[in-house]
Amino acid sequence: MAGIVWLASYPKSGNTWIRVFLTNYVRNADAPADINKLDGGPIAADRRMFDDAAGVEASELSLADVVALRADVLRDFARTSPRTTFVKIHDAYRRPGEPSLIPADVSLGAVYIVRNPLDVAVSFANHEGLTLDDSVDRLCQSVTVARSVHRLRLQLEQTLLTWSEHVISWTEQSEVPCTTVRYEDLLADAEQTFRVVLAEARLPIEPERLRRAIAFSSFDTVSRQEATAGFREKPLNSTAFFRRGRSGDWRDALTSSQVARIVDAHHDVMKRFGYLPGTSVAVGEPG
Repeated sequence: MAGIVWLASYPKSGNTWIRVFLTNYVRNADAPADINKLDGGPIAADRRMFDDAAGVEASELSLADVVALRADVLRDFARTSPRTTFVKIHDAYRRPGEPSLIPADVSLGAVYIVRNPLDVAVSFANHEGLTLDDSVDRLCQSVTVARSVHRLRLQLEQTLLTWSEHVISWTEQSEVPCTTVRYEDLLADAEQTFRVVLAEARLPIEPERLRRAIAFSSFDTVSRQEATAGFREKPLNSTAFFRRGRSGDWRDALTSSQVARIVDAHHDVMKRFGYLPGTSVAVGEPG
């Protein structure tokens, strides 16, 4: 059955790791997949996909017009795809007061990857070349990414909302079936957690194939590939896309006031997922 399985997350929450794993699993090859040639469609905010499907360049339209057309563009992409496609998306499920960008009629389901916002703040700072204070500010404010100011970006503008609002927008909507996966559980028990991903992706679960795909998607493997050949998704301001691949970096990176700011802003959602400092979060080896 053709359609889209969304791989949704706030940036720097493990979305790319899921895509690498799914590529290795689907291909079932004898060597790791090239991280620069991952399966699945372009990111949902891909400018070229929009321009081709809409028949007009997004740069010629107002932001409101682009937002209004994006669901139809994604619907067209799904209906012209010969098979199920895994599509990365960082947009919140719905902007306040607006219809969803996600066309439910061509959506088979979604995997939402959630990560401790304390660690997201550290990783996002490295990814975007921000100070930690600025990164913390972004998680606590309704922000957009890929906004074009001086030049056109390859991606359309994406509204994230605050970190909590982003999580809630996906996990509490009822239009598209959504399975939530914690980044920390991928680290602690990759085999069991990736089984959940495969089930949502409507792929058969074959134990040996699963273990090989996990090995081919390990942090050591992808970071070596990036060091050797680069990674096309790495921003210019970032030293490396695959930076450390573990949980708990925030303890050595964030000040007590930065931690307090994030906890104050996101207490309820952090509590829901076991992310409040002092609560138990399963953490395993980098993978």
